[in-house]
Amino acid sequence: MEVRLLEATEDPEQVICKGARNDYMSEFVGDQSFDEVMASIEGDSLEDKKETLIGHLLDHGHFGPFEHPQATFAIKGISRSCMAQITRHRHVSFDVQSMRYVSFDDVDPEDVREGELVVTPPSATDPDWVGRNQKTGSLGEEAAERREEVFNDAIENAVESYQELLDLGMPPEDARFVLPIGTEVNMVMSMNVRMLMHVADMRAAADAQWEIREMTETILDLAAEWCPITFEYYEEHMKNRKNRLAP
Repeated sequence: MEVRLLEATEDPEQVICKGARNDYMSEFVGDQSFDEVMASIEGDSLEDKKETLIGHLLDHGHFGPFEHPQATFAIKGISRSCMAQITRHRHVSFDVQSMRYVSFDDVDPEDVREGELVVTPPSATDPDWVGRNQKTGSLGEEAAERREEVFNDAIENAVESYQELLDLGMPPEDARFVLPIGTEVNMVMSMNVRMLMHVADMRAAADAQWEIREMTETILDLAAEWCPITFEYYEEHMKNRKNRLAP
């Protein structure tokens, strides 16, 4: 999996602060400098004032201003299972690689054992992996080795069948029915800051599936560089308060 920040609102926290101050100013924020907009906020510098205001907004549940800044992420190599989970968030915009128009006829079925084309869950190879609905995951080394063998054989057979169907003239949009839910897909998604925090509440939680949790944590790392005051506060005070930011 790889996650990149493609595009994002420039100076997002200035935008958040201007939106918030608009609600309590008689003057038009469009005619004011940022210094003037923040004049009544406590702090020795503009950065201090931004920290004061953003912390106050998040503390008091004033989330509307966080809907103004937008970020777009490109995500490479997540499973169709992970894609199905993340696309349930209806206030996020998505473009997903199409398996109707993109075929995988040049992949060597044996290479899927090396992690190409299909995402391999840790439980397929880790004898000590315990899933959220299991009391114990380990049945011993022998069982773990057999589990990996069964998983890899199933994936290899599916890819071979898919490619044979393509060779027999079946269109990719129909041949894809035999591919597993772990088949890799690339995706572009956009969301505002409020929605990003809500997604993180749900998908970076300890009980989220390992793959979507890894993806969300990576997005949070990128968001912390782009919108640092907001996401530092979120990490320290708000993370995993499920549904708090739900639209």
